[in-house]
Amino acid sequence: MLKITPILLAIMYGFVMYRFSAWRTAKALDTQSTELVDPMLKVMTDRMAAALGLDKIKVHIYEIDPVNGLAAPDGRIFITRGFYNKFRAGDVSADEMASVIAHELGHVALGHSRRRMIDFSGQNALRTALAMVIGRFIPGVGPWIAGFLTSLVAARLSRNDEYEADAYAAALLTKAGIGVKPQISLFRKLEKLTAAKGGAMPAWLLSHPKTEERIAALEALQLKWEPTPLP
Repeated sequence: MLKITPILLAIMYGFVMYRFSAWRTAKALDTQSTELVDPMLKVMTDRMAAALGLDKIKVHIYEIDPVNGLAAPDGRIFITRGFYNKFRAGDVSADEMASVIAHELGHVALGHSRRRMIDFSGQNALRTALAMVIGRFIPGVGPWIAGFLTSLVAARLSRNDEYEADAYAAALLTKAGIGVKPQISLFRKLEKLTAAKGGAMPAWLLSHPKTEERIAALEALQLKWEPTPLP
């Protein structure tokens, strides 16, 4: 029992930290967001809602500058003010904004937010276990190696989530008559849209698959689902 106590404590710590992080995120979103009211985007969300058999898809504006979309742990969908400003300026089309909303709906529908609670706790347990084992053979650097290996696992899980959310969005957009093309066109311009701050890593690309790989996956789905136009 004593041997596994550190692992159990790590799991408990991970769970508590996740709950605290979720609470803090929800509080920030509550105080810094309002419901999105835009006639053009409502047309898009209504089409997606009809495809899902819903009365309405509610989207919120999160009052921060970075270009991003997110799905909160409680299931709410957010578009940042920075992203919405790009739409208002004509840099992003209504169809492309719909693809962002569909992607975040995918995270909610596929349970990624809930699953990440388990992943976060499990990663803390894995980090502790690896540090104990590796530390016996390589004293001093065991925790560093354990943290590095755990980060690789976390990045892989995150990339899988993004591919799944992309596929969900592609299916929803196709069913809604919007199609996969807006997803692809947005990915092609996303780095440019987010490169305004000294070339920093775009928010959408953190721990995400390479853009070209995501585009290739979407193009494969497009060939499968969308009929080829006659010459």
